[in-house]
Amino acid sequence: MATHVVTNQVPALTAYDLFGRDAVLVEAMDRWGDPGDLGGLHDLGQRAGSAQAMEWGDQADRNVPRLRTHAPSGERLDDVEFHPAWHSLVEVAVGAGLTAEPWTRPAGSAAHLRRAVGFLVWSQVEAGHGCPVSMTYAAAPALLTDPTLAAVWVPKLASRDYEPALRPVGAKRGALSGMGMTEKQGGSDIRSNTTQAFATPGGPLPGETYRLTGHKWFCSAPMSDVFLMLALTPAGVTCFVVPRVLEDGTRNPFALQRLKDKLGNRSNASSEVELDGTWGSRLGEEGRGVRTIIDMVSATRLDCVLGSAATMRQALVRAVHHTRHRSAFGHLLVDQPLMRNVLTDLVLESEAATLLATRLAHAVDEGDTAFSRLAVAVGKYWVCKRTAPMVAEALECLGGNGYVEENGLARLYREAPLNSIWEGSGNVNALDVLRAVTREPQALDAFEKELTLARGLDRRLDEAIDGAMTQAHGVLTGDAVAAQAGARRLVEALALVLQASLVVRYCPAPVAEAFVASRLGGAKGQTFGTLPPDLVGAGGAIIDRAFA
Repeated sequence: MATHVVTNQVPALTAYDLFGRDAVLVEAMDRWGDPGDLGGLHDLGQRAGSAQAMEWGDQADRNVPRLRTHAPSGERLDDVEFHPAWHSLVEVAVGAGLTAEPWTRPAGSAAHLRRAVGFLVWSQVEAGHGCPVSMTYAAAPALLTDPTLAAVWVPKLASRDYEPALRPVGAKRGALSGMGMTEKQGGSDIRSNTTQAFATPGGPLPGETYRLTGHKWFCSAPMSDVFLMLALTPAGVTCFVVPRVLEDGTRNPFALQRLKDKLGNRSNASSEVELDGTWGSRLGEEGRGVRTIIDMVSATRLDCVLGSAATMRQALVRAVHHTRHRSAFGHLLVDQPLMRNVLTDLVLESEAATLLATRLAHAVDEGDTAFSRLAVAVGKYWVCKRTAPMVAEALECLGGNGYVEENGLARLYREAPLNSIWEGSGNVNALDVLRAVTREPQALDAFEKELTLARGLDRRLDEAIDGAMTQAHGVLTGDAVAAQAGARRLVEALALVLQASLVVRYCPAPVAEAFVASRLGGAKGQTFGTLPPDLVGAGGAIIDRAFA
């Protein structure tokens, strides 16, 4: 149509290096990483920014998994069909070493940081396929507590070969892992689980064998090769290694009842599973299942922080890209003072989240379990909580276009609340922080030691650290009910001083000043884009640093 001339529309965001154009990630690798890993991360970043990868992400999200419970002849299949784009996304992730490989690398190799940076980069393409990638990474530390089971599974979980077909593990070059903890009657209260496990010596699996009977309410990525599951023995909740396929090639009883119709994360199948005499190998002692699986939970919580930081980052990049190409009232949006205020505020939130996520990964490389114990729980609560409002504000930068699926922000918005729910919702994580503070003094000591490294750099930060640590030490002697009621306030205080301590140590002065002034100094309103004008004066430089 001759009257239909398209102007002032934003070009597609493709053909850029998601790693190389993220200053925080590049600086984290320069600071803590192995220079030999940079080439691979740039390659992954270029692939993540390609039109092909973006198309895969869109296809995987739009074409949801399909459950096939039975064959036409009536036999149970219990298979899930995924769109080919899903398999392409997982294949790249596995091929980039984003699963369990770091657990097989020597100490001092910075393998967990490299993997974390890669996971944060590739998750920006599409988040759902990251679920089995994350659980495969997280299963390894739990399996490594049992040499027999580790010898069977860890090399396959650490492999860079992706083989989606279900076969005996001995016949595969690589494998993926899932987990099944929650049940319909308890959710996060896994001590209320009712799935039973009965010792059955001489079963078709390595180690001490049992048969499990019960129901799992949330079992994501059900086409994985193996699952860490919790079930009851006479001694209490116990952890088991449950393969989908037995060594003789027969299917382990694993009846998929339905797939969840989720708000976001739609490319990833989340299922309900019936276990009926399902074979499993015991992992750890009877009655110590929570203790056994806690290392897996800690690793998946780290990935929740990484995944949320990735969602924030992609939302920010899309907002900046749009405002650099869209004009209104005679000027580019990015040059208008109020929009610059919003974007600067979003940069501060994203940069602090990414910096904290990479610091947590570095702690895994260092073997600093005391710091990780508290800092991961704090980071999981805070970064995941901040994602939804941050993405909502980024979406608004695109106006009505942001609310349209084809522009990418709508998918990010549907994804944004997820990590705050998975691996323990906000209250569960806040109470876990309280538990660490009151029962594991070495964790609080390590956390305070990290904060001390930033003392003297900013008076406002020093005062905030004093206040947060006073709160933390106060719960040790205060009323337990009041401590629980105030747990979120405590976690928020700890999170902000931890982020600020990293920002003032590692970020340019304008970023550090704006973050401390707005997050600790009270120089901010209740929504994004309410920074004082003097902080926005450097906004152009802060925005340009975020996405050069």
